[in-house]
Amino acid sequence: MLYDDIQEAVKYIQDVVQFQPKYGIILGTGLSALSDDIEQVAVIDYQDIPHFPISTVQTHKGKLILGYLYGHKVVAMAGRFHYYEGYSMKQVTFPIRVLKFLGIQRLFISNISGSTSPHIFVGDLVFIKDHINLQPENPLRGVNDERLGPRFPEMLDTYDRNLNQKAIDIATKKGIRAHEGIYVALAGPNLETPAEYNFLHRIGGDVVGMSTVPEVIVAKHSNLPIMVISVVSNKCYPTENIQSSTVEEMIEVANESGKKMGEIIKELL
Repeated sequence: MLYDDIQEAVKYIQDVVQFQPKYGIILGTGLSALSDDIEQVAVIDYQDIPHFPISTVQTHKGKLILGYLYGHKVVAMAGRFHYYEGYSMKQVTFPIRVLKFLGIQRLFISNISGSTSPHIFVGDLVFIKDHINLQPENPLRGVNDERLGPRFPEMLDTYDRNLNQKAIDIATKKGIRAHEGIYVALAGPNLETPAEYNFLHRIGGDVVGMSTVPEVIVAKHSNLPIMVISVVSNKCYPTENIQSSTVEEMIEVANESGKKMGEIIKELL
């Protein structure tokens, strides 16, 4: 059962290190540099944790890092899992369950995304205020275990708008371009067509990506406060201005903008 698998993974981690993290952090593509700022207490390979998937994305380190970030106890996922890798949504979100039972009180999630807003540009930070889920599977599908959360979780007030405003205020003081926006989740792994970008803009999406929403759904199901920071790696709207982007170029943008994200998280903590 899922609950038993979670407890087995938690026990393994706690046997490795007696450490009580307060915050959980998911570091997405190109954003793992923040892990270098963590004063490490323990580093555990995903492959060693019972029932953990193994990241197949080249830029993801595939490690769970426990330690101190700017003096605060954190557990960071250096690398995440995606539906497009072939995992089920329950596998993709399994680590969120584990972080919850490790005792975290808040979850910070990062990702890179494409902008479908004319006002959001490459290198900007977007603090997510809501999402539109266009992925084909839901991580809560199937029999519900009440020990993990309710059968029908409410998605109102999923994102911490007060924390978003604090983050925007910090960004403004530091001269960092930042916005609030709506994230649209698609399955991937291909990037979208111009017609799809136009559609996403029309339905209210500000940024688009291939992750995050399943993790958010499970975090909400687990009653975890959530903040999502998205780094814009490519501009997808207006469609006539789209330029071809390589993964390497997107990661380069993420590496640079990830430093800005680190400054924001430092001040928020």
